[in-house]
Amino acid sequence: MIRLSNVSQAYGEETVVEDVTLSVDPGEVVAVIGPSGVGKTTLLRILALFTRPTAGTVELDGQSVWSADEDERLQLRRRVGTVFQEASLFDASVARNVEYGLRVRQPWDDRLRDTLWSIVGSNGTPKAVKRSLDVVGLSDKLDQQARSLSGGEAQRVSFARALAYDPSYLLLDEPTSDLDPRNTGVIEEAVLEARDRGIGVVVATHDMHQAERIADRVGVLLGDGFTEIGPTETIFENPTDDRTQQFISGELVY
Repeated sequence: MIRLSNVSQAYGEETVVEDVTLSVDPGEVVAVIGPSGVGKTTLLRILALFTRPTAGTVELDGQSVWSADEDERLQLRRRVGTVFQEASLFDASVARNVEYGLRVRQPWDDRLRDTLWSIVGSNGTPKAVKRSLDVVGLSDKLDQQARSLSGGEAQRVSFARALAYDPSYLLLDEPTSDLDPRNTGVIEEAVLEARDRGIGVVVATHDMHQAERIADRVGVLLGDGFTEIGPTETIFENPTDDRTQQFISGELVY
């Protein structure tokens, strides 16, 4: 699992994340909900091993991330994929954009060539690329220029790029913000398929209905950390903390 223990993050005098403990198992979806400004994105950056927390520990499958040397930490970081709120695609084909995830996450050596590049489809595209585009319903757009896609399609390509190298954990920061229902539905189905593959998924979202649809567990993040984390049905129907109930019902406004 990936685990945060008593993690805090401060920037100068401002504490953004405070005393957070969270674990994510392979093959589960954890949704982090909460208002803007409570540290959801910062929490994802810590989980992605981009940001070293001010306090607390981060472990990946029992290994302390920030106690590891730089090379070990790089190998750990390569096991975690991130999809940001806004798609960031290169001026190249859809296939090349997805292929980029393989290049940067896998060592460029014989193992990569043997496992990915020699196993290609009839058009020379690595099967890992086509398989991940199949998941998001875009395998028919392999050769299309990525910058000609709609916003929803571009976000689906970003998801496919993160999925292509088969990460152990996948982190999604508001992945369907401002998307239409069709693209939202495709990405939610892709999240569930990633879970079925054994990938641990963390979704930071403002959309509580989305959390209800796709999450196995939900954490409610407010200004002083999680009020509670638990099974989705429990959080939405029988929370134990008054602040959780107030937030879900719309009574608690930050």
